[in-house]
Amino acid sequence: MEGLDHLEHLDKHLVDELAQVARETVREELREQTRKQRRTAMLYAASGAVALYAGAALALTVGLALAIGLPDWAAALITAAILGVVAYVLRGAARPSASRPTPEREAELAAMQGDPAGGRASGIPAVPPVPPVAPGAGLPGPGGGVPGPGAGAPLPGSAAPGSGTAEPAPRPEGVDPEQPHHRA
Repeated sequence: MEGLDHLEHLDKHLVDELAQVARETVREELREQTRKQRRTAMLYAASGAVALYAGAALALTVGLALAIGLPDWAAALITAAILGVVAYVLRGAARPSASRPTPEREAELAAMQGDPAGGRASGIPAVPPVPPVAPGAGLPGPGGGVPGPGAGAPLPGSAAPGSGTAEPAPRPEGVDPEQPHHRA
């Protein structure tokens, strides 16, 4: 039995040594990756600073070129307006694409609503479905004891409770249900 105790001690020593080697290897690998990422970040920061100075020099050049034919204040105003437009365009480009619907995303939204045009082609927003019976109508208990006028009556075009069939809603001829309705 003493031989097994000796082997158990060796196994434990071997496991500890392997864990130490694995920790050192992982630590060294992380140091190497951090060193590379730090160098890359410094290069990006330096290129950004140089680009800032280049942009300032370009803005100055545009202002001075405009000042040849215009008063100084007008040249400075035009240069500021150009820089404002460039900043606005860059801000728009930096926004996540999820906030700007793409044609694929619009088609997906339209398919989810069941309207091939998504309700946007005619300018009409999608309307949620109306329940065939007023909520809480005819229910026993609090809030449903005394139904109001017309409560529990099925809407035109819906099935009467328990009948299983629906009669079509009356529609005036020549009226498109998709078009907006305006009251005079």
